[in-house]
Amino acid sequence: MDLAFLHPLYEHQGPWASVYVDLSRHTEDTPHERELTAAAVARELAEQGADDATCRAVREAVDELRHATDPHGRALFACAGQVVLDPALARPPYGGTTADWAPLPHVTPLLDLAGEDPVCVVAYIDRKGADFELRSALGSSDAGGVTGRQWPVHRTSSADWSERHFQLRVENTWEHNAAEIADALAVCQEETGADLLILVGDDRERRSVHERLPSRLQERVAEASRGAGSRLLDDEVEGLRDDHVRARAREDLDRFLAARSPDDEGRAGAAEGVPALVEAAREHRIDELLVIPDAPDTHREVWIGEDADQVAVRRTELKTLGEQNSWSARADDALLRSAVMTGAPAISVTPVLPPETSQKAPVGGLGALLRWK
Repeated sequence: MDLAFLHPLYEHQGPWASVYVDLSRHTEDTPHERELTAAAVARELAEQGADDATCRAVREAVDELRHATDPHGRALFACAGQVVLDPALARPPYGGTTADWAPLPHVTPLLDLAGEDPVCVVAYIDRKGADFELRSALGSSDAGGVTGRQWPVHRTSSADWSERHFQLRVENTWEHNAAEIADALAVCQEETGADLLILVGDDRERRSVHERLPSRLQERVAEASRGAGSRLLDDEVEGLRDDHVRARAREDLDRFLAARSPDDEGRAGAAEGVPALVEAAREHRIDELLVIPDAPDTHREVWIGEDADQVAVRRTELKTLGEQNSWSARADDALLRSAVMTGAPAISVTPVLPPETSQKAPVGGLGALLRWK
């Protein structure tokens, strides 16, 4: 997952209000219920010590969601009387609406609830072209399409030479259209940033397009067994999206497991456990952070300073490093801030571990792939 969208959260000094609003219920009483939720959230933040301006900003932001049609929920991050970031969620918050006041924004739930939602392009293919649909947990939208040659596209059953010549022209039309669809689908993927391409159509049509897609996209392609008219197609598409998430999680854990072994110079390419990760964060060596939400180490207390690389297991360590101001923070929040602000390009969130891969997971639920100078 790209971490760039989190930068605004670390360009302001805290403390922060982190609110996850459940918007999954839609009834006649929903506007009134959300108005009550807005008041309850502001009250909860005030009890935790939040300032009046931030409580007011959060209450107004939640209140504005009275008539929102978000299918799942919204996250709100606010400080100093301003809502800085309010992304939509791909699934409802676990346990309903929550509110926290802390020195750092509590972003791990966001990465779990919004991050592992592969955006996919569903390509409805026939012999004349294809229509593209962009899908995510937030819904679907038209993503364009392509129209190939319209004639000839149907075979005949005659064995006459002229008919065989016609059959060859049909074959050429099919092949031309498949190439056109593959080119358009590759452009669509690049423009939308889709994680997954799902091909829907007859076996031959799917295969022809699949074979002509660029090699960089081959691992992102899945073929649906059901056609566009099937009532079960939507369920299959969701299943393919879930399979993609699990496959990515397995790949991340395999890379982490392989990197645990030291190289010829005795340096491991991976670290796990809070003390080792804190050291890597201070030295700007975290290349990719791995997080299992709500694992034991995510809740562990660490100490932070004003800068992202000022993080320590003990408060006295920060003083030794020359930092005069320090605050207590969750380990996952502190390491995420450090990873984002010291140039880590990505984060992997593994919400559910398959049994066969659990032994590959970082001890305590926090790990990192490292970079060495």
